[in-house]
Amino acid sequence: MLDQTQWIHQLVTEYEKPLCRYARSMCGDDATARDAVQETFLRLCKTHPEKIEGHEAAWLFRVCRTRILDLRKKEKPMTHLHDGHAAGLTDSGPTPDEQSARKDSESHIPSLLNALPERQQEAVRLKFQQNLSYRQIAEVLEITESNVGFILHTALNTLRNDMNQLQGVQS
Repeated sequence: MLDQTQWIHQLVTEYEKPLCRYARSMCGDDATARDAVQETFLRLCKTHPEKIEGHEAAWLFRVCRTRILDLRKKEKPMTHLHDGHAAGLTDSGPTPDEQSARKDSESHIPSLLNALPERQQEAVRLKFQQNLSYRQIAEVLEITESNVGFILHTALNTLRNDMNQLQGVQS
């Protein structure tokens, strides 16, 4: 069993970068994202390991999310995903023509994602940018796992339909 200092160091090492990416995608500002992550780890330092043992990732992302939501209430609206983030959400096709068509479509992903309701945007980010499980997403968003499945299903269907409409327009 690790002592608390080792445990904290291990969690910081493992989750600092993913939390920063997540925070950045939610608030759009590196400084604010770093502040939120730092406050998340400060809260971790005040928490006994046995309280969150077994669901550390979900706890860290939930605390970070809560801090960002608090900051957003005080500051400005959320800045959404950038084109660079969107590239990780889809695979490229094997042929150059397919790759070109997909690249054209991918350029629309941030605006399509921004059009989704906020809860759907968060679920998509947590699933596809942070690779969290449904259980972890449920803990972060404080909803049931089945609700996570429904939210992701709805979001992906909406994105798929919107992409299909765009491809029909571009043809």
